[in-house]
Amino acid sequence: MFVHWGLYSLIGANEWAMFHERYSIEEYERLGTRFEAAAFDADALVRLAADAGQRYLTITSRHHDGFSMYDTALSDYKVSKTPFGRDPIAEIAEACGRHGVRLGFYVSLLDWHHPAYRAQLRERSGLAWSDYLEFLYGQVRELCTHYGDIAEFWLDGYWPQEWPIAHVPNWFTPGGDFGFTELYELIHTLQPDAVVMNNHHSEPRPGEDIQGYEGDLPGENTNLGMNIDAGINVTPPRLAAGESCQTLTATGYGFAKDVHEFRPVSELAQMLVRGAAAGANFLLNVGPTPEGTVAAPAVDRLTQIGSWLAASGEGIYGTRAGVLRVADQFGDQRHRASVASTKGREPQRHYVHLLDGSVPTSFFVDLPEGMHADAATATLLHDGGEVPAEVRGDGDTLRITVAAERRDGLVTTVRLDLA
Repeated sequence: MFVHWGLYSLIGANEWAMFHERYSIEEYERLGTRFEAAAFDADALVRLAADAGQRYLTITSRHHDGFSMYDTALSDYKVSKTPFGRDPIAEIAEACGRHGVRLGFYVSLLDWHHPAYRAQLRERSGLAWSDYLEFLYGQVRELCTHYGDIAEFWLDGYWPQEWPIAHVPNWFTPGGDFGFTELYELIHTLQPDAVVMNNHHSEPRPGEDIQGYEGDLPGENTNLGMNIDAGINVTPPRLAAGESCQTLTATGYGFAKDVHEFRPVSELAQMLVRGAAAGANFLLNVGPTPEGTVAAPAVDRLTQIGSWLAASGEGIYGTRAGVLRVADQFGDQRHRASVASTKGREPQRHYVHLLDGSVPTSFFVDLPEGMHADAATATLLHDGGEVPAEVRGDGDTLRITVAAERRDGLVTTVRLDLA
């Protein structure tokens, strides 16, 4: 689960509202006097993630607006100084422990509020870029040491090849180098099991553990975002571990009061399995309301995905990019199916996800060069029953038959055990 929650929820126009509406710092700060979030329930939020089958929850500790959503000692511009008066991330951390969900943090590299980030604010305050780095590193140190075991640091706000830096420099351009080598070392030293993901949309750097695909799947580059000519995910997959993040509404991450259309659960489930087949985790975003609740359509979709994972999650958890390919008799791989494979298990298993009705009753599964099978067993995860699996060719192809009445309503997953 990805969670974008902050002062921008009061505006209801997504997390970039401060920039989009060109709020002054003084105007935007006044939102803090209205942040009450009377209905916020950390246990309910984490329980929703757990019931949805989500193994970790990554929440905005501070977004680009500079407002800290935890009780930082480095700024008074924080949630504990609002009428809400508490540290919601501390409450979420406790709930994560109760429900077996790991906690992760979104950290913004840029900051529209801090007096040492933007050039005109540095001129006014007399501060230097080093003052901002001291703040940034200090907050990362707090997050590493105050909330127990951390799963992920999701860094955002550094896009060296995209238009905000080139066309709106007063809002986006950093005043110097972020020192990523030192920043990553800080995280890896204090939280050795936390993975570092930097959403910079370019070649992975040393010290980054995951390659991210914002609003996209590995290798597809369908999210135009701010780079209309080429898309924002132009870099081919370089790291074995990937993460695809996606929104429920397709219009941003923070709460949007005028958006009522949510992605169908079938689309979300297909993103999940296609990401797994490409070796990527799926980070699915919710944007809580100003009251601190998650919208009912989002709860409904997460609940449905959780029910599917309860039966078929074996084909997702612990898998890696698939090595088999689904094809028709001509070798065409146009069928809407994807394959994930296990790694480090003996014997190796493969999971064929049939995304919709376009896959015929009988279809071929081609093994990669150098891989052969003498026998195969095919099992449907959602009901535990076997379906016909015939070894064809010289042991390098299987023919699987899954009748229409045996298929799952969302995504049908076939487990293949080869011998």
